[in-house]
Amino acid sequence: MTTQARPPGDFPTYPVGLRLAGRKVLVVGGGNVAQRRVPTLIAAGAKVVVVSPEVTPAIEGLARSGEVTWVERRFEDGDLAEAWYVMAATDDASVNARVGGLAEGQRVFCVRADDADAATAFTPAVGRHAGDTVAVVGSTAAARDPRRHASLRDEIVTALREGTLSARHHRDEGRGGVVLVGGGPGDPELISIAGRKALMEADLVVADRLAPRELLAELPADTEIVDVAKLPRGRSAQQDEINRVIVEAALAGKRVARFKGGDNFVFGRGFEEVLACREAGVPVTVVPGISSPLAVPAVAGIPVTHRGVAHELTIVSGHLPPGHPESLVQWGALAMLRGTIVLMMAVENAPLIAEVLLRGGREAQTPVGIVSDGTMPTERTVLTTLGDLATDIEDQAVAPPAVIVVGDVVRVAHPEHYGSAAATEDG
Repeated sequence: MTTQARPPGDFPTYPVGLRLAGRKVLVVGGGNVAQRRVPTLIAAGAKVVVVSPEVTPAIEGLARSGEVTWVERRFEDGDLAEAWYVMAATDDASVNARVGGLAEGQRVFCVRADDADAATAFTPAVGRHAGDTVAVVGSTAAARDPRRHASLRDEIVTALREGTLSARHHRDEGRGGVVLVGGGPGDPELISIAGRKALMEADLVVADRLAPRELLAELPADTEIVDVAKLPRGRSAQQDEINRVIVEAALAGKRVARFKGGDNFVFGRGFEEVLACREAGVPVTVVPGISSPLAVPAVAGIPVTHRGVAHELTIVSGHLPPGHPESLVQWGALAMLRGTIVLMMAVENAPLIAEVLLRGGREAQTPVGIVSDGTMPTERTVLTTLGDLATDIEDQAVAPPAVIVVGDVVRVAHPEHYGSAAATEDG
């Protein structure tokens, strides 16, 4: 009876994690394959030695900065000394075979970029999220399909980042805390990956009116949602109640996501909530959001700065009119600036603000762009001037939320409306 041994490639791959920090890893070859692999090895803390007569500019840059050691010559047998892991990544199959054979003799695992069947190790498609590493590799050499593995990795990591795949119910219980989540300017697609993940992992979500509400429909069925609009009226009283809700829930062991529009710290009273958590001994972290005063004009095609046009950008809250005893804005000084002014929460007080800016020296023909419902399907832009701002807001029935951009950057975006103005060349 004759028995035939199974080829090594028919056996399943044994998955393992390598701790390479402080250990020599030899990379033979300095082309595109090596360029893709070397940064991952550096991130793992490996002492990377690249042996190749030539390398890509990226690898040369890593060598110059001291992140890798580049041996500028062809491979020699002694290069394997003290190596824990080897990658044969030249475009010469005979050199790769020689490296692989020597590594086999020294019991060092070797990746072959040109021949998976001849390799003793594979490089998986790797992704990382929240301290976890996701690696996808074929179960056998014959099953290796790098494109498929990369696609699977991307789908898994994306699902983890977006929260559609999570170990939400396997986390440590009784470790409550608060995450302040900036939801961005309104379009649910513009929330950060970290922000979406924080929402999906929360036990309680306390949401503002301007936070992207569509995202709430994606939360797990057992997530508790508190609508800030239904809390007690009055801005100060409402903020006190928000502080109480998030602190008490966190002290009860719940993970709380405080979900706000825009960014937490740009006219969002987010730091008041941070202080309330700190005073109560509640762990609190912040996930920044895309800030509306920058994002809304950008999406509408208006740059808030432009070379040779605006060297300063001032973002101002217009919720209090000029002259109000509680206003902290020096409107007279603001009028003397030449750059861009972005007004937030200013629709109601825009006529008075325009009057003060004109009185302070701004020209009546200064372009103004008003972007309502920025990033949303109902977004619209009203083009006017500082002198006509009060009239056009009323005639065009502009309603909050809206971002008002004052300055010549609006002319840059819409020369067909205002006429072009020559910008001075500026470095």
